[in-house]
Amino acid sequence: MKNFETTIKQLLSVDGALSAAVVDYSSGMLLAGEGISTLDLEIAAAGNTEVMRAKMKTMEMLGLKDNIDDILITLGSQYHLMRPLTKHDGLFLYFVLDKSKSNLALARRALVDAEHGL
Repeated sequence: MKNFETTIKQLLSVDGALSAAVVDYSSGMLLAGEGISTLDLEIAAAGNTEVMRAKMKTMEMLGLKDNIDDILITLGSQYHLMRPLTKHDGLFLYFVLDKSKSNLALARRALVDAEHGL
């Protein structure tokens, strides 16, 4: 858990970061998370677990033998990024950014770096 907390702090240092979390998509449980937004991370973890499961199931049904790098959901004022962790099967990083204050390419790079740090 301490390593998860360090990863969350690292992600929150990115320009425009609002929230970051580690989520178990087999249960939908929030394992670690923090944010400066009004976003309820417990609800976000459970809801985005459904997104992750749906994409995994769709890839399986299509016979795609590939890995998801990340999933991006673009809202009017926010980016929501999800990145499955290859070293920790069943977990994903969830990252919320203020669209007007962030750089999407740098945010995606921060997720890659965060994963390598776990």
